[in-house]
Amino acid sequence: MPTREFLMRRNALWQQLRLLSPGSPDFEGAVRDLCALTGWKRERVLAGLGLSPAELPPGSPA
Repeated sequence: MPTREFLMRRNALWQQLRLLSPGSPDFEGAVRDLCALTGWKRERVLAGLGLSPAELPPGSPA
């Protein structure tokens, strides 16, 4: 079972991602942090937000 700290950090990152502009440096940092925390690939995190890599602004990591 995940720890309380893990769940709080994970939920905080999801909240940040919902508030940030896709493709912004802060958004990309939060995606990286969530991927590192959960072990998920970037595409899975984006899918959780209802996004695909093709929907992000040009110059965003693929």
